[in-house]
Amino acid sequence: MLVDASTQDDAAVYRLGDGRALVVTLDFFTPIVDDPYDFGRIAAANALSDVYAMGGRPLFALNLLSFPRKLLAEGIAEEIVRGGADKAREAGIAVLGGHSIDDAEPKYGMVAVGEADPATMLSNDRAQPGDDLVLTKPLGSGIVATAIKAGACPPDVLRAAVDMMAHLNRSASEAALAAGAGAATDVTGYGLIGHLGNMLRASGVSARIDAAAVPVLDGVPALVEAGHVPGGTRRNQDDAAETVSYEREVSDVTRILLADAQTSGGLIIASPPDRTSALLDELEVRGEQRAVFGKVSAGPAGRITIS
Repeated sequence: MLVDASTQDDAAVYRLGDGRALVVTLDFFTPIVDDPYDFGRIAAANALSDVYAMGGRPLFALNLLSFPRKLLAEGIAEEIVRGGADKAREAGIAVLGGHSIDDAEPKYGMVAVGEADPATMLSNDRAQPGDDLVLTKPLGSGIVATAIKAGACPPDVLRAAVDMMAHLNRSASEAALAAGAGAATDVTGYGLIGHLGNMLRASGVSARIDAAAVPVLDGVPALVEAGHVPGGTRRNQDDAAETVSYEREVSDVTRILLADAQTSGGLIIASPPDRTSALLDELEVRGEQRAVFGKVSAGPAGRITIS
């Protein structure tokens, strides 16, 4: 065993020998968008992200599907699974099977199986004081999903959010490995401050972040101001109350966004400062977004200071 649940990392990692390790994860959730095909693509990208967050290469996937039996003739389940299969194909893998159950509320996701080199794999317990913190996708998908339920999400904001969530973290992971980064995690349900906090606790360090440097989807702050905030985001704020402090006045909107419960968010990469330039170059070459938003520091494990 190289990685288990004790560090709240993104996937389990098991050494096979000869420079190989198995990376295994699973994830599934209820629909966050109305289009079933997009839901399938996003769910698959979200599950595969945990393999990429470990610096792994996906090998194959298995479907997990809960769906009302009485609606099977509508073709919705087929569209969900088709979306997942197309995203898996984009990742270069096959979906080899899976399991389904009759359930009143639809749910979909995947078991994702990959492999990594134990010598170069990424994990959330290797951040070091002085490392730069780099984020590869903007925040705001949780806000968008809540606005969709209220029928209040503008079409352009929805399209941008779907494209972002369906985007694989493959290239971001490859860039981190090529630049020699050691620590990474992806941003999902615990929000930016939650997943960064897990990384800092696992690594025994603190961090200082610049709220203004964190990218956010266009149009999302207005949705926050209109009150479209997920319950999970509020819980994330409560959970982080004792470990997050603010050096200056930071707006309520920004505080909500930093805790927003994401789906298929980007990678947080902790990069040694002498490798950050190479990392940013690698991300640019691969067409990935990139933002240096903070720095790791010595201090109480898990402490985040926001300026």
